[in-house]
Amino acid sequence: MAGCIVLLVLGAICLTLFIIEKVRKTSVKSTMIKATTSFLFIALAAYSVYKNGNPPFGFFAICGLTMGLLGDIWLGLKHVYKEHSRIYTFAGFSCFAVGHIFYIYGMMRKLPYPNVWYAYLIPLAIGVLSGVAVILMEKPLKCKYGEYKLICFIYGILLFGMVATGGYFAIANGFQVATYNMLFIGGILFAVSDLILCGTYFGEGKDKPFDLISNSLTYYFAQYLIAFSIFFI
Repeated sequence: MAGCIVLLVLGAICLTLFIIEKVRKTSVKSTMIKATTSFLFIALAAYSVYKNGNPPFGFFAICGLTMGLLGDIWLGLKHVYKEHSRIYTFAGFSCFAVGHIFYIYGMMRKLPYPNVWYAYLIPLAIGVLSGVAVILMEKPLKCKYGEYKLICFIYGILLFGMVATGGYFAIANGFQVATYNMLFIGGILFAVSDLILCGTYFGEGKDKPFDLISNSLTYYFAQYLIAFSIFFI
């Protein structure tokens, strides 16, 4: 546990430095600090896997977290190299989408899961409906997805599918298993973070310091919860 605490403290320090730099100016420096903060949640997951005897879910969680690290780098660079903003945005969204696939597959295949058909269908249905809602809420949220509408739809399905899968685990076990609870809460925080990011990327006047700070806090709390959940398997 001591190693986990050290990594969590280092992560909190790096996150604080990143937020300070991000609010001041998006730069290569802020992207480097962000990547370091993201590396630390991968390190936390790897340490949890090591201390917990290499649980199978740990492999897929680390894969998902690694895709998160790549997504962080690409989306950070889109603000630095604005002439390549389009390709960095697509790359970032794609990495996070693949990351959610790893989380969903890992939960369904490598953690004890009820072997009933609706255990798979319910999270999928919630994901699809949520993806549709993301698109339908474009105007009410005063956003303009433009050429990113399709990737937003696909990403919405995977994001909320991951949240629903974690929720099903937690509910099916009466909220008595720490790992499931942490995955569910982490998924919710991930969704909140991305909803804030949606306004920042596709809305107007939603890139104030409060938006940047709340997005970063909810996102990193989510990733660190997912990484730390492996320790309790």
